Amino acid sequence: MPRSYPVAVPMDLNADLGEGVGDDEALLALVTSANVATGAHAGGGAVLARTVRAAVAHGVRVGAHPSYRDRQGFGRRSQLERLRDDAAAGQALVADLVEQVLLVHAAALRHGAGLSHVKAHGALYNDAVADEVAARLVADAALRVCERLGRAISVTTQPGGALAELASRVGLPVLAEGFVDRGYLPGGVLQPRDRPGAVLDDVPAMVAQALDLAAGEVATVTGARIGLRVDTLCVHGDTPDAVLAARAVRSALLEAGWQVAAPVRWP
Repeated sequence: MPRSYPVAVPMDLNADLGEGVGDDEALLALVTSANVATGAHAGGGAVLARTVRAAVAHGVRVGAHPSYRDRQGFGRRSQLERLRDDAAAGQALVADLVEQVLLVHAAALRHGAGLSHVKAHGALYNDAVADEVAARLVADAALRVCERLGRAISVTTQPGGALAELASRVGLPVLAEGFVDRGYLPGGVLQPRDRPGAVLDDVPAMVAQALDLAAGEVATVTGARIGLRVDTLCVHGDTPDAVLAARAVRSALLEAGWQVAAPVRWP
C-alpha cells in the first residue's frame, strides 16, 4: 500500500539543468521548475537558450542557477575566504550574479515567459546556507534583480540556513528545498560530497526520501530522523539515473495524493 500524507499545498519538483550533462529534455517533461545554469560553472550560450526554450514549451517555471565562476571545478570550489577579506570582490560577485541571472530572464522573455526564481549552485549554494557573508551577497544579487524586473522573484535554498533567514528578513519569497538524491546530516544540512552517503544512487531510496521530505522529515546519514519542512524537491540533472529517479518520484508523489506543481505563492 502506498503511504498517504495530508496535503496542504502542491509539491514542486525541480531539477538543475542546462549543464551540458544528462537528458534535460526528458527531465523537463517530469519536473515543474528548472534551475538553468548560466555559464559560470557549466552550460550558457546555446545550451542555456535551448534549455530555456524547452522549459517554456513544457510549461515549466524558469529559474536561474548562478555560481561562482569556476567551470573547471563545476562550481564546487568555495571562494568564501577571499570574499570575507575583500569587500570589492564581494561587490564584483554580486554584479556578476545579477548578470548571470538576467541572462536566463532574457532567454525566457524571448519565449513569452519570465524569470520565476534564483537558486545558487554548488559551493555558492552551500556557502550561502552556512555563512552570513555569502548569504548577504546572494540576497543582494536577488534584490537587485527584483529592482531591475520591477517585481519579486523567489530564492530557493535549504530551510533554516543563513540565506533562508536573511532573504525572509529583506522581503524575498523563500522556497525551502529538499534533495531527494543527497544525504543529510543531523543538523539538516547536506553531507559533503567527499564523504560517504553524500549522494544517493538507488532510485527506491530516492523515492522514499522524497516522500519523507514531502511529509516534513528526513532520515540522516546517522540513521536519526529529523523534521524538515520543504516547498520543493530537487533531482540533480547530473545524478546517475536522474530521469528514472524523477519519473519514479513524480509517480510516487501523485500516488500518495500530492499535486506535483509549482507552489501557488511563487511569483
